Amino acid sequence: MGKTTGFMEYQRQTPAECSTLERIKHWNEFSVPMEEEKLREQGARCMDCGTPYCHVGRVLSGMASGCPVNNLIPEWNDLVYHGNWEVALKRLHKTNNFPEFTGRVCPAPCEGSCTVGLVGKPVTIKSIEKAIVDRGFAEGWIVPEPPLTRTGKKVAVVGSGPAGLACAAQLNKAGHSVTVYERADRIGGLLTYGIPNMKLDKKTVQRRVDLLAAEGITFITNTEIGKDISTSQLKEENDAVILCGGSTQARDLPLEGRELSGIHQAMEFLTLNTKSLLDSELTDGQYLSAAGKDVVVIGGGDTGTDCVATSIRHGCNSVIQLEIMPQSPLSRQAGNPWPEWPKVLKVDYGQEEAASVFEQDPRRYLVSTKRFVGNEEGHVQELHTVKIEWTRNEEGRIVPVEVPGSEEVFKTQLVLLALGFTGPEETALEGLGLERDERSNVKAEFGEQKTNVEGVFAAGDMRRGQSLVVWAINEGRQTAREVDRFLMGASNLP
Repeated sequence: MGKTTGFMEYQRQTPAECSTLERIKHWNEFSVPMEEEKLREQGARCMDCGTPYCHVGRVLSGMASGCPVNNLIPEWNDLVYHGNWEVALKRLHKTNNFPEFTGRVCPAPCEGSCTVGLVGKPVTIKSIEKAIVDRGFAEGWIVPEPPLTRTGKKVAVVGSGPAGLACAAQLNKAGHSVTVYERADRIGGLLTYGIPNMKLDKKTVQRRVDLLAAEGITFITNTEIGKDISTSQLKEENDAVILCGGSTQARDLPLEGRELSGIHQAMEFLTLNTKSLLDSELTDGQYLSAAGKDVVVIGGGDTGTDCVATSIRHGCNSVIQLEIMPQSPLSRQAGNPWPEWPKVLKVDYGQEEAASVFEQDPRRYLVSTKRFVGNEEGHVQELHTVKIEWTRNEEGRIVPVEVPGSEEVFKTQLVLLALGFTGPEETALEGLGLERDERSNVKAEFGEQKTNVEGVFAAGDMRRGQSLVVWAINEGRQTAREVDRFLMGASNLP
């Protein structure tokens, strides 16, 4: 590294953000770009460690450790420090098709395994990544690069989320004719309708989609495979089919009173909001409004946080977020050593905003929902809960046990279920005769990505289950390489 003592001379800094009370008035991204000098200092903190775990991309203790797309992080940190931004961009694009997405929404497992973080605060890898690609677009360095020749092979990609887009981008580079099918009215899948605009501006997504289209990829929207086009037709018309439809079967909460109105899946809430925002700036009213309501979000992950932040922007009366798990510790515990992902308390943007508006963190830990209670019109008005403790039963399993006398009733007119997903939907899979794993995902060996049906491959959440955007990009790239090898007998794709 050019600054071998940088990690001792400079403190970690992250981009400033608009104040919470200001940013809840709009739907725009609220991160303030850092000055170049500050970014170069942050790049200088990369310490030239012997083994840069930041880019190994392994799964340790069931969670990602290091970058799943194996970004060449020390290289572009050093290039940024020396002011070689265009070269840094080339290094970044060698491993990541969409750094403008991961630089905004990835939880940064690279930072969790940064060597500097062993004795201090890790390098601001995610912020530097975002700065590199944003500068690349601003300077005009990122332009369409269509392939010089075509192979004559036709490939269909089902689903336009990060896995589908990454797979399509790589196969197009190899010269194949790629068509991406999306059932929604806009391309992007999870990136467009699963992530709120203030986390990932949809103009950023559309900018990349337009670039891919200029490079020769065909995008077809409002088309559901298995409904508008049969799977057999798709297979007959293409030399290979890649399934990237995601894990979209939402986990439900089948309790007493679940049939009441006012109880919705989180993704329905978020999707309708983003669509209405893009269509009409919310003037069409075609969304689930939290305005003036007492909102209860059940689920403590990123989707739950997005529901909290969206409800606040609507002008909710109150919002709480229920988690069945205990609060995470403030620092790493002995059973969670570096370079594992640090399982520590995280205060995300939604919780920050709720604390500013309502003067308290919205999260309630170790809470289990018992029932929903409605009014005479059949609309939810109460949520009944009980506190739980996690204890080991006679068989040695950790199970929740209710705490006597801990029942509580929450007033609510809108309940949002953010409980994760159980697997892919059946529509796009019917008729193909695909084998499924024990979790109902499409069965395909990681790395090979091929299913039991000749010429059909699977990538992303549809294959691995609900996961990170960066893992989806990883799988899209891997699948493209295997499809290219299947079609041509060999592949030069990375």
